[in-house]
Amino acid sequence: MKGKTHFRPCIDLHDGKVKQIVGGTLDSQAESLKTNFVSDRGAEWYATLYANDGLRGGHVIKLGPGNDKAARSALSSYPGGMQIGGGIRPDNASEWLEAGASHVIATSCLFDSEGRFQVEQLKSLVSEIGSDKLIIDLSCRRKGDSWIVAMNRWQLLTDIEVTHETLDELSNSCAEFLIHAADVEGKCAGIDEELVQMLGEWGRIPMTYAGGASSLQDLERVATLSRNRVDLTIGSALDIFGGSGVSYEECVAFNSRDAF
Repeated sequence: MKGKTHFRPCIDLHDGKVKQIVGGTLDSQAESLKTNFVSDRGAEWYATLYANDGLRGGHVIKLGPGNDKAARSALSSYPGGMQIGGGIRPDNASEWLEAGASHVIATSCLFDSEGRFQVEQLKSLVSEIGSDKLIIDLSCRRKGDSWIVAMNRWQLLTDIEVTHETLDELSNSCAEFLIHAADVEGKCAGIDEELVQMLGEWGRIPMTYAGGASSLQDLERVATLSRNRVDLTIGSALDIFGGSGVSYEECVAFNSRDAF
């Protein structure tokens, strides 16, 4: 594995627009949705920005329906530079790679409607695109002292707990893991330090953590806690998403300290 934590960019799409949303409120009831930011710029503007600054490995996440056009515009603006997640299935994964995604990110398709893990679905995805093009999303919510993978816009808890054993079992089927801490996502109130440390203690393949980051110091904190084994996505705190906690330029500079 590489030996340096990096900032990873993101483009979160909701109703066709670039938004920053408080993750735990992302259910089917519009009145309960808490939105931190809605951009007047299209997804392609952000993708072009990331491409110009050489930021690779970021993710485009489609939060619900109505986002395919915006997602395609982002991918076509930075071919091979960003990952795509949201509604990925074995029957459409190749289509999104052909649209310009470097990898596809899978969550809900790996579970049935009750949240039970379906190993055959994972095998189908790997058969379709190869493990080297697949990122498994283990975004989770805290339950006591555990972290349980959540699906369907982070509202339904599954039967998978994020543990070293789970990471061991799944790591041969993917290139990376993406892990949002849904309970702190969008709140800019600090990262889930225990989760980051646990992930770093495993650290066998690339992992990106997202959720709660509010400052440049959080990049340093993730680097320390994970022993430079986990990357960090910063969303709502970033100035290009209306935040005041950290500037995009600072994050680019952080990455330039070491070859990415």
